[in-house]
Amino acid sequence: MKELRLLSPCGILGYGFPESSFLNGMAMNPDAIVVDAGSTDAGPHKLGAGVAIVSRRACKKDLEIMITNGARAKIPVVIGSAGGAGGRVHVEWTLSIIEEILKEHELRHLKLTVIWADIEKEVVKQRLSEGKIDPLGLTVGELTPERIEKTTGIVAQMGHEPIVRALEQGADIIVCGRAYDPSPFAAVAVFHGFDLAYGYHAGKILECAALCAQPGTTKDCMLGVIREDGFIVTPLSKDRVCTKTSVAAHTFYEKDHPYLLHGPGIVLNLEHCTFTELEDGRSVFVTGSRIEKTNPYRIKLEGAMPVAFRTFVVAGIRDPLLIGRLEEVQDKVKAQVRDYYSDVNESEYQINFINYGINGVMGEMEPCRDLPHEVGVVFEVIAKTQELADTICSTVRSTFLHYGYEGRKSTAGNLAFPFAPSDVPFGRVYEFSLYHLMDVRDGEEMFPVEEWKGGGAQ
Repeated sequence: MKELRLLSPCGILGYGFPESSFLNGMAMNPDAIVVDAGSTDAGPHKLGAGVAIVSRRACKKDLEIMITNGARAKIPVVIGSAGGAGGRVHVEWTLSIIEEILKEHELRHLKLTVIWADIEKEVVKQRLSEGKIDPLGLTVGELTPERIEKTTGIVAQMGHEPIVRALEQGADIIVCGRAYDPSPFAAVAVFHGFDLAYGYHAGKILECAALCAQPGTTKDCMLGVIREDGFIVTPLSKDRVCTKTSVAAHTFYEKDHPYLLHGPGIVLNLEHCTFTELEDGRSVFVTGSRIEKTNPYRIKLEGAMPVAFRTFVVAGIRDPLLIGRLEEVQDKVKAQVRDYYSDVNESEYQINFINYGINGVMGEMEPCRDLPHEVGVVFEVIAKTQELADTICSTVRSTFLHYGYEGRKSTAGNLAFPFAPSDVPFGRVYEFSLYHLMDVRDGEEMFPVEEWKGGGAQ
């Protein structure tokens, strides 16, 4: 094989993509359909609560197009970080959708393989006691056996190795638990004998689909062509083009170093890459990617644990007198509520205000201090129980609504609520309990590869 063609439908499975773009890609005879399905961008909630990142309907809509076309072309479909967070509950949720599709389209002869990414708590405790786990930059609490025990579930990001194993076993559909985003793309490249560096670099770009194009989006398809001397990326919609700037810029996306990219057991070095626009005016050729294997082999652990409950309110303010002294009034509202609930230990709840239009995004770092004519305020209460969060939030809302600030001309109506009821009980709040690196023997030690037989692995 002189070149390998990878079709990436969208940035996250369930985000959606134009079927016309996908069919343009299928007309180019791809060797595999590969899609990333997960992210921790939205924080620990999906992992902690065991819920998907997209709706079931959206996920099925994307999968149906991918699986039926993949079966028709007799090429594998590879899904990374199934269900969003890649834990067992997320993987099984995805598998149930796939089973439904296979039944409806009479495709149950396809070989469905699952790669689990769940890590037992006892394994983590043991590695912790052996000094084989280190924090990964993000500020999380000190990792202790007690903190591990409170965690709802632990996953690890797999590299390319177990996915290569699944391809070697002849899988038609591969559903991966939590995976390093480029790994499924790199695995197909390695399986077909191509340079691991180009597999990972192409995967780094393709996992976000057309986000590297202009105009950029995660909701459109891309084709990656991996060759011995580099790789080519091409958008599959006539409305988009890739430029050397757009592709190079995306190479810097989500990295803490300008040209070093760390992954499971590897470091990808992009210092000497070149980006060349091709004569079609839409594609870019990339070369110069290099890779080094690390010793020891380390995988990233992710875990979330419940820490509180949340209730929040959304309101609008248009009174310039209130806007001019908003933070002062909010501090006084907090003080009045705390005084009213002096029988409740202040460590059991927290009151927060987010002032959109003033500094809701940047907080104290906001450089622009010109006051707007209206402000959107989100006030939330995080508390030990949902009942306490509801109670405190209700009092914050009523206190704020009628607070007698200087110059006030109306005794009510200074907050405009877009929804009724105004108070929204959110439920459990999670935080990352694990965001760490763990030493392992190799890339396959923690990630069992199993064939899925209608409701269970074999």
